[in-house]
Amino acid sequence: MASPSASPLFLREEEIRRGVELLYFGYGHLTRAIDEGLAAQGLGRAHHRALYFIARQPGLTVSALLALLGITKQSLGRVLGDLSTRELVEVKPGAQDRRQRLLRLTPAGTALEASLFEGLRERMGHAYAEAGQGSVAGFWTVLEGLIPPGERARVAGLRG
Repeated sequence: MASPSASPLFLREEEIRRGVELLYFGYGHLTRAIDEGLAAQGLGRAHHRALYFIARQPGLTVSALLALLGITKQSLGRVLGDLSTRELVEVKPGAQDRRQRLLRLTPAGTALEASLFEGLRERMGHAYAEAGQGSVAGFWTVLEGLIPPGERARVAGLRG
Protein backbone atom coordinates (compact mmCIF):
# COMPACT_ATOMS: atom_id res chain seq x y z
CA MET A 1 0.00 0.00 0.00
CA ALA A 2 1.53 3.30 -1.06
CA SER A 3 1.44 6.10 1.46
CA PRO A 4 0.29 9.50 0.36
CA SER A 5 3.18 11.90 -0.10
CA ALA A 6 3.76 14.57 2.50
CA SER A 7 1.97 17.82 1.95
CA PRO A 8 4.13 20.82 1.09
CA LEU A 9 2.54 22.24 4.24
CA PHE A 10 4.10 19.42 6.31
CA LEU A 11 4.23 21.50 9.50
CA ARG A 12 0.48 21.95 9.72
CA GLU A 13 -1.32 20.29 12.61
CA GLU A 14 -2.90 17.62 10.42
CA GLU A 15 0.46 16.48 9.02
CA ILE A 16 2.04 16.45 12.48
CA ARG A 17 -0.89 14.46 13.87
CA ARG A 18 -0.49 11.95 11.02
CA GLY A 19 3.19 11.55 11.90
CA VAL A 20 2.40 11.02 15.58
CA GLU A 21 -0.29 8.46 14.72
CA LEU A 22 2.01 6.57 12.36
CA LEU A 23 4.73 6.55 15.00
CA TYR A 24 2.32 5.15 17.64
CA PHE A 25 0.84 2.49 15.38
CA GLY A 26 4.15 1.56 13.73
CA TYR A 27 5.90 1.12 17.06
CA GLY A 28 2.95 -0.85 18.43
CA HIS A 29 3.04 -3.31 15.54
CA LEU A 30 6.83 -3.54 15.66
CA THR A 31 6.86 -4.47 19.35
CA ARG A 32 3.95 -6.88 18.99
CA ALA A 33 6.25 -8.85 16.68
CA ILE A 34 8.19 -9.93 19.78
CA ASP A 35 5.51 -9.98 22.47
CA GLU A 36 4.80 -13.70 22.04
CA GLY A 37 8.47 -14.61 22.46
CA LEU A 38 8.70 -12.42 25.56
CA ALA A 39 5.50 -13.84 27.05
CA ALA A 40 6.80 -17.39 26.54
CA GLN A 41 9.72 -16.43 28.79
CA GLY A 42 7.50 -14.63 31.32
CA LEU A 43 9.10 -11.32 30.32
CA GLY A 44 7.81 -7.97 29.14
CA ARG A 45 8.95 -5.09 26.97
CA ALA A 46 11.06 -3.52 29.72
CA HIS A 47 13.05 -6.75 29.91
CA HIS A 48 13.50 -6.67 26.15
CA ARG A 49 14.79 -3.10 26.16
CA ALA A 50 17.37 -4.03 28.79
CA LEU A 51 18.43 -7.14 26.84
CA TYR A 52 18.67 -5.13 23.64
CA PHE A 53 20.93 -2.40 25.03
CA ILE A 54 23.11 -4.82 26.99
CA ALA A 55 23.57 -6.81 23.77
CA ARG A 56 24.55 -3.61 21.94
CA GLN A 57 27.13 -2.67 24.59
CA PRO A 58 28.49 -5.65 26.53
CA GLY A 59 30.01 -4.37 29.78
CA LEU A 60 27.48 -1.54 29.97
CA THR A 61 27.21 -0.12 33.48
CA VAL A 62 23.94 -0.18 35.38
CA SER A 63 24.03 3.63 35.55
CA ALA A 64 24.50 3.91 31.77
CA LEU A 65 21.61 1.53 31.18
CA LEU A 66 19.50 3.56 33.58
CA ALA A 67 20.25 6.69 31.54
CA LEU A 68 19.50 4.94 28.23
CA LEU A 69 16.17 3.56 29.39
CA GLY A 70 15.05 6.63 31.32
CA ILE A 71 13.37 4.55 34.04
CA THR A 72 13.63 4.56 37.82
CA LYS A 73 16.32 2.65 39.69
CA GLN A 74 13.58 0.58 41.29
CA SER A 75 12.12 -0.44 37.92
CA LEU A 76 15.53 -1.29 36.52
CA GLY A 77 16.38 -3.24 39.66
CA ARG A 78 13.28 -5.37 39.19
CA VAL A 79 14.05 -5.96 35.51
CA LEU A 80 17.71 -6.83 36.13
CA GLY A 81 16.70 -9.07 39.04
CA ASP A 82 14.34 -11.00 36.77
CA LEU A 83 16.96 -11.30 34.02
CA SER A 84 19.66 -12.39 36.47
CA THR A 85 17.38 -14.97 38.12
CA ARG A 86 16.62 -16.42 34.69
CA GLU A 87 20.37 -16.48 33.97
CA LEU A 88 20.00 -14.19 30.98
CA VAL A 89 22.21 -11.38 32.33
CA GLU A 90 25.29 -11.45 34.52
CA VAL A 91 26.38 -8.57 36.72
CA LYS A 92 30.06 -8.17 37.58
CA PRO A 93 31.97 -5.49 39.46
CA GLY A 94 34.13 -3.09 37.44
CA ALA A 95 37.87 -3.79 37.17
CA GLN A 96 38.97 -0.28 38.25
CA ASP A 97 35.96 0.68 40.34
CA ARG A 98 34.53 -2.30 42.21
CA ARG A 99 31.36 -0.29 42.96
CA GLN A 100 30.51 -0.27 39.26
CA ARG A 101 28.19 -3.01 38.13
CA LEU A 102 28.91 -4.16 34.59
CA LEU A 103 26.24 -5.98 32.60
CA ARG A 104 26.72 -8.72 30.05
CA LEU A 105 24.35 -11.19 28.46
CA THR A 106 24.88 -14.86 29.22
CA PRO A 107 24.83 -17.30 26.29
CA ALA A 108 21.12 -17.89 26.99
CA GLY A 109 20.53 -14.12 27.09
CA THR A 110 22.40 -13.67 23.81
CA ALA A 111 20.30 -16.40 22.16
CA LEU A 112 17.03 -14.90 23.44
CA GLU A 113 17.96 -11.36 22.38
CA ALA A 114 18.99 -12.62 18.92
CA SER A 115 15.69 -14.48 18.43
CA LEU A 116 13.71 -11.42 19.52
CA PHE A 117 15.76 -9.16 17.28
CA GLU A 118 15.00 -11.43 14.32
CA GLY A 119 11.30 -10.51 14.63
CA LEU A 120 12.18 -6.82 14.71
CA ARG A 121 14.66 -7.18 11.85
CA GLU A 122 12.03 -8.80 9.64
CA ARG A 123 9.50 -6.01 10.21
CA MET A 124 12.01 -3.16 9.92
CA GLY A 125 13.72 -4.73 6.92
CA HIS A 126 10.41 -5.11 5.11
CA ALA A 127 9.40 -1.51 5.88
CA TYR A 128 12.83 -0.19 4.84
CA ALA A 129 12.69 -2.14 1.56
CA GLU A 130 9.22 -0.77 0.80
CA ALA A 131 10.27 2.81 1.56
CA GLY A 132 13.61 2.83 -0.27
CA GLN A 133 17.03 4.06 0.76
CA GLY A 134 16.28 7.80 0.60
CA SER A 135 13.23 7.39 2.81
CA VAL A 136 15.21 5.42 5.40
CA ALA A 137 17.72 8.25 5.77
CA GLY A 138 14.87 10.76 6.10
CA PHE A 139 13.16 8.57 8.69
CA TRP A 140 16.38 8.41 10.74
CA THR A 141 16.75 12.19 10.52
CA VAL A 142 13.22 12.74 11.81
CA LEU A 143 13.68 10.26 14.67
CA GLU A 144 17.04 11.79 15.62
CA GLY A 145 15.32 15.18 15.65
CA LEU A 146 12.96 13.87 18.36
CA ILE A 147 15.93 13.17 20.66
CA PRO A 148 17.06 16.17 22.73
CA PRO A 149 20.46 17.43 21.47
CA GLY A 150 22.15 16.62 24.78
CA GLU A 151 21.22 12.94 24.45
CA ARG A 152 22.13 12.42 20.81
CA ALA A 153 25.78 11.54 21.52
CA ARG A 154 24.67 8.70 23.81
CA VAL A 155 22.44 7.30 21.07
CA ALA A 156 25.15 7.74 18.42
CA GLY A 157 27.50 5.77 20.69
CA LEU A 158 25.33 2.68 20.20
CA ARG A 159 26.24 2.38 16.53
CA GLY A 160 28.35 -0.71 15.96
